[in-house]
Amino acid sequence: MSKFYITTSIPYANGTPHLGHTLDFIQADVLARYAQLQGKEVKFSTGTDEHGSKIKEKAESLNMDTMKYVDGISAEFKKLLDVLQVEYTDFIRTTDPEHEKRAKLIWKKLVDNGDIYKGSYEGWYCVGDEAFFSETEVKENGGICPNHKKPYQKIKEENYFFKLSKYTKEIKTKIENEEFLIIPETKRNEILSLVNGGLEDVSFSRPKSNVEWGIEVPGDSHQVMYVWPDALTNYLTVIGYPDTDNWKTYWPADVQVIGKDILRFHAAIWPGILLSLGLDLPKKLFVHGFIQIEGQKMGKSLGNGVAPEDLVNNYGVDVLRYYLMRHMPSYSDGDFSLDHLMESYNGELANELGNVVQRSATMVKNFLSGDVGEIPPSEHDVTAYKEFMDGCRFDRALDEVWAQIRGINQYIDETKPWEVAKEKDIEHLTEILGYIVSSILEVATLLIPFMPNTASAIKEIFSGDNITPPEKALFPRKD
Repeated sequence: MSKFYITTSIPYANGTPHLGHTLDFIQADVLARYAQLQGKEVKFSTGTDEHGSKIKEKAESLNMDTMKYVDGISAEFKKLLDVLQVEYTDFIRTTDPEHEKRAKLIWKKLVDNGDIYKGSYEGWYCVGDEAFFSETEVKENGGICPNHKKPYQKIKEENYFFKLSKYTKEIKTKIENEEFLIIPETKRNEILSLVNGGLEDVSFSRPKSNVEWGIEVPGDSHQVMYVWPDALTNYLTVIGYPDTDNWKTYWPADVQVIGKDILRFHAAIWPGILLSLGLDLPKKLFVHGFIQIEGQKMGKSLGNGVAPEDLVNNYGVDVLRYYLMRHMPSYSDGDFSLDHLMESYNGELANELGNVVQRSATMVKNFLSGDVGEIPPSEHDVTAYKEFMDGCRFDRALDEVWAQIRGINQYIDETKPWEVAKEKDIEHLTEILGYIVSSILEVATLLIPFMPNTASAIKEIFSGDNITPPEKALFPRKD
């Protein structure tokens, strides 16, 4: 059985989960379930990034022990994953002892390879990102971080550096040759523009006097690891790198799912680390946009979040999964709207999908006593669906599914099974209803990655030799 290794970025544990995290988790889960449908053995890793000054400051502001604070936040993310029915296999925390041990071993490997040195650094820093930015980036943004709407700070300190510049040419070549495939193409072009300008060496540590909460640099008790050798390496440490052989089974990752705000970290710094370690780059990096409300990024820093659990409680998990996958553009930002969610629920789920299931099962029950005999194989071409799934175009893949659903409804209206039933032409009626059932079962299979509960319910309705319409509609209309 072939392996499929997928990761999400690990959310920073300085606040509770929001809808942006939900998008990340569901997209990865859709890809994981799709790989399972193809018969692959899936390893799916997610987790929480729990080190850094912001974490400690947040805990202190709440009069909490820092470890106790991150324990609570980590538990909230696990709870959300369960609510969303995300079938992850591994949940890693950067405070895990095994991760800390392996991150130190990775650091030593980078040192042994001659890629870490000590020096003074002066640069522009964003507290919200906990990252340094180049003079060019700061000027382009007018001195204001676009993600956090706050001015960059000028900081000077002594740090350890990673020789990222050394790997500029190799990173560029792998991106251009699509050995390291970045999708969508707009994000590939964006990172190539940065790489073409030449990558600079990056700070890999912070003075312990400034960032107390972190992994201590091996051999230097006055420095702690910066986020790159700590959080980014989770994708390796979770599979046992470098002190076990287990990682060889899964690396390189098949897909890594990230948000666009951390593109340069995952498409430049992360590849540099891997090249220094002598490892392959991930096969595919999928970069999604932000969920916006009224044109603004949704997130805890702006205080305009929508609680994912409330949406699940009100509409059901499959409805939320469907709406985010179909109506948040896979390749760009999307605007979330409760009114549009309701419109989508009543129009697409209740009137179209729910209706075709209900009316089809009812006709089979009423006209053929629930038995259509041997169900013929599906005749639909799903090539486009597969291509969209491979390209992480979830919205377009669901468009294909819905075209099929609408096609079934149209076929029912054109063939008029109720009239054929009046004529008592059982052979023709069985042929018509058998085709309808076959088509609906194929729709259910295509929906498994997106709406697993709905897909299972549809398959249960139309399996066996006694097809019976559900007592309750799959999607009862809501006012």
